[in-house]
Amino acid sequence: MSIPKLFQPITFRTVTARNRIAMSPMCQYSASDGMANDWHVQHYGARAAGGTGIVFTEATAVAPAGRITPYCLGLWNDAQQEALARVVTVIKAGGAVPGVQLGHAGRKAGTDKPWLGGKPLGLAGGGWEPVGASALAFDDGYLTPRPLDAAGIAGIRQQFAAAARRARLAGFQVATVHAAHGYLLNSFLSPLTNQRDDAYGGDAERRARLLLEVVASVRQEWPEELPLFVRLSCTDWVPGGVTIEDTVALARRLAATGQVDLIDCSTAGNSPAQDIPSLHPGYQVPFADAVRRGAQIATSAVGLITAPELAAEIVANERADLVLVGRALLADPAWPLRAAKALGAPLPLAPQYLRATLG
Repeated sequence: MSIPKLFQPITFRTVTARNRIAMSPMCQYSASDGMANDWHVQHYGARAAGGTGIVFTEATAVAPAGRITPYCLGLWNDAQQEALARVVTVIKAGGAVPGVQLGHAGRKAGTDKPWLGGKPLGLAGGGWEPVGASALAFDDGYLTPRPLDAAGIAGIRQQFAAAARRARLAGFQVATVHAAHGYLLNSFLSPLTNQRDDAYGGDAERRARLLLEVVASVRQEWPEELPLFVRLSCTDWVPGGVTIEDTVALARRLAATGQVDLIDCSTAGNSPAQDIPSLHPGYQVPFADAVRRGAQIATSAVGLITAPELAAEIVANERADLVLVGRALLADPAWPLRAAKALGAPLPLAPQYLRATLG
């Protein structure tokens, strides 16, 4: 029996993953001062040992003000780099490729942990002044962001570059620039949240300028031999917002730079007015398919992909190159092993666990 494509290796530049399953970045809200700790070591290590091909960290902030909550991971100082190097070592020991997602929360920064309500903390509650493309609060109760001026934009580029350098030194092998879900870079991309009249606002080309500059800055510190991904919200799900046509055009621009290897295709998050017609398994896959075919660049699909058969179909029919699994891996660190067994593929099992296959 031939091996399902989902369980065949895939290579980006010089990095090869053992299969095409990646762990989607999912915030754990368990860091202190941005520092990874024992929770992160066991959390990411378990998913690597469970057979995942690429294990991405949660959104890792490039600056203190870029955290979603006070409890998010960061990579703005050397101590955080050292702590994440331990996470990298554990992921590699489990046979997976370690990936990092670099982000800045922008106007959505300064909220509480989701299981404590996830509400904006405000300055008095331990939050901080957010920054954004324009002076538009995300929702009721959120602070109005300070629009970034030229110096602030230059600082953002420098922060992403510095975080990329630390990610490289920590040993990560894949980096993703987070430009989705209403966070800082996404707020520049969308006409719903970017009302600027300078070189970073107006038409789609100018709204994309900061993202392209950040990608270029990251590439100055991220080695040519290592892959760089970009996560995009392919639609705002709001009239007048970003559409899939906009995203395909942006993906073409990113592909043309020669700096980006894959578009991680998600949706939504930029506006509380979003209206997603149907949340069903694979509901975002058509966006990954459209970007892959329209921009001629590799894509990853994400969103309620929990059945091995669906994951295998997405890759087999070339609707995406990678499948990012989130909730299923939270519930079951060994989901890839169960998927391999269900699909009749060789188990991506560490030799220490081979006895589990007997009997």
